[in-house]
Amino acid sequence: MATANLPKPEAAPKSRLTSFERTLQSARSTMMFSEIARLAVDSFRASKVRFLLTMLGMIIGSASIILVYTLGMTGKQYALNLIASIGPTMVEMSYNGGNVIGPDNTSTPDFMTREDEAAVREQIPGIVASSPMLEDHDNVSMGGGITRNTMILGVSPQYRIVRNLAVVTGRFFDDQDAITHAKVAVMVEPFARALFGSSAAAVGHSISIHGIPFTIIGVFKMRIDTFGQSEVSDQTILIPYQVARYFTGTDTVKEIFFSMRNTSDVTPASEEILQIIKSRHRASSVYTAFTMQQVLGVMAKIANMLTIVLTLAAAITLIVSGVGIMNSMLANVQSRLREIGIRKAIGATSHEIRLQFLTEAVFLSLGGGIIGTAFGLAVPLSVRFFTPFQIPISIWSAVIALGTSVLIGVLFGTLPANRAARLDPVQTLKYE
Repeated sequence: MATANLPKPEAAPKSRLTSFERTLQSARSTMMFSEIARLAVDSFRASKVRFLLTMLGMIIGSASIILVYTLGMTGKQYALNLIASIGPTMVEMSYNGGNVIGPDNTSTPDFMTREDEAAVREQIPGIVASSPMLEDHDNVSMGGGITRNTMILGVSPQYRIVRNLAVVTGRFFDDQDAITHAKVAVMVEPFARALFGSSAAAVGHSISIHGIPFTIIGVFKMRIDTFGQSEVSDQTILIPYQVARYFTGTDTVKEIFFSMRNTSDVTPASEEILQIIKSRHRASSVYTAFTMQQVLGVMAKIANMLTIVLTLAAAITLIVSGVGIMNSMLANVQSRLREIGIRKAIGATSHEIRLQFLTEAVFLSLGGGIIGTAFGLAVPLSVRFFTPFQIPISIWSAVIALGTSVLIGVLFGTLPANRAARLDPVQTLKYE
């Protein structure tokens, strides 16, 4: 008897297949990663609200890392710029000891001289300004029987450039004043306000230094707080070096300041200046070269350490969000027990089940990390675009945030993935 040829049932259109049916079809053969990724996306679509709330902690944590890192770098840049403005190109040479013993056992300090300054300027290129400094103290008469204990510094006109001074009122003495030994002085702003009420009122007044009248021609101030890194105090008067040397009775100087053209030349130039001055004096004499580069280096290390500590503190938020991801994935495994049992019954391996749920956890954490990173970068970029502030932006903060997100997904997604992989298909198929 002939057998009737029954028509084969038509396969359902691929567009009409449900997510669960696609899952069954994919489990009949070894799964590719693209299939696992597609299943993870289907899982997200099925529980959008739950997964979005789970991602919220990762979004906040990733954004916090970038923002905290950006704030740390901004604070570092501000602090270094502030310190650098004191004198980033300055080299300060000072005498620190090592006396010369004469034939009658008299001890004489081996101070530097103006010849040392000239020798340095002749041998080292890139020096744009230099100034010796003589220090003296006197009870300066202000008139009307008023005297003040004052520090008097004898410097050259280029001292204003080296020390980055700002003339508030009047003018600074110039080369002509130095050549003619003019009896002029400039006073620090706090001292002028204390004596005369204002900076403007001080200009033109006469003061007596060692019995010689000096005319105040200007009032100056340090452009920023020097944090104790300046010889200028709140009761300081500057006079031309050529005049001050008559008060001390010597041509020697205890300190010499040099200003380089470029900051990159400061460190090598300081070493060369030190060697030149040492070669011109006794071997037992001690001289030191101080630059702001040393302070900047220490401050940079401190700022970097604080930034790292604050960034690690912000990373704790990611750990907390990782716990949330683990809880969500455990609930996800529990709600899909029957699906897991069917997949295992028709051939899915434990490795594939484990990889599927681990991929979902990584996608969940990485998705939150990407959104959080985008938000964290958007804030400083907006500030740079809409304001004149140039906030530093580091691509490494984004790399750290995204890398930590993946790591959190792997660490906290392993437990739910292993639990799903170890499930018994017989027991899961009985689950209602």
